[in-house]
Amino acid sequence: MTIDPDGFPAPPALVEHARRFHAEGGTPAVPRVAATVLLLRPATPGFEVYLIRRVAAMAFGGMYAFPGGGVDPSDSAAHVGWAGPTPAEWGVRLGLAPEAAQAVVCAAAREVFEEAGVLLAGPDAGTVVGDVSGDDWEAARVALERRDVGFADLLADRGLTLRSDLLLPWSRWITPEFEPRRFDTYFFVALLPAGQRTRDVSGEADRTLWIRPADAGARAGAGELTMLPPTLVTLGQVAACGDLDAVAAASATRDPATPVAPHLDLRPDGEARFVLG
Repeated sequence: MTIDPDGFPAPPALVEHARRFHAEGGTPAVPRVAATVLLLRPATPGFEVYLIRRVAAMAFGGMYAFPGGGVDPSDSAAHVGWAGPTPAEWGVRLGLAPEAAQAVVCAAAREVFEEAGVLLAGPDAGTVVGDVSGDDWEAARVALERRDVGFADLLADRGLTLRSDLLLPWSRWITPEFEPRRFDTYFFVALLPAGQRTRDVSGEADRTLWIRPADAGARAGAGELTMLPPTLVTLGQVAACGDLDAVAAASATRDPATPVAPHLDLRPDGEARFVLG
């Protein structure tokens, strides 16, 4: 999968919205900090990535994306059991203060549990919890999703520690200024823990699938899967790695602090393309 230096075609509805925003002199919304996770698992050959399709009523509805969502206030304030790189170490990598870095990492782990039923935690720094698909775990997930319980409390009640080392930083994207809901999103990759499985549990998705990144990009190019540039570009990047060891090695060399901010190039001939910047 190659990235077109001339940008990406933009859906007509987004083009119309962008034209109206600029014609009316709209004021950009302040982006909400968010986190998203590329869940990966081995396949023969290579590996697969987990995608969800957002329901039509949501922001970016109908688009295939990775599990994720906005940072919650409790993500930074919680006294969560922690294993792996410290919030201060994450802060250096993400270009954030330690408290803000903790919030982003906690949001990534929380969201992947809420939206995919996968828990990146264990009894200690060297183990990961096994199957979390039973009724008791599902009740805990629903309570977390409803904010009846905080993520730190859920882990503490079950004697678990957040395994921050299971998350690898990848990139950072900011939603274009014309969108009414904007996000400043940190992308992570994580290997599906042994003994766990993804589950279609999120009310925010109407379809899920495991697919090889290159195949997902090809199907997007053929118009079978609809994706926005952050998803499509990231799929191309991980596909180029070839295997999971190469993905981990690539993460260590990436810059997840500097944001990619795509903008819509509205051309005189009427064509409009997303251009990365």
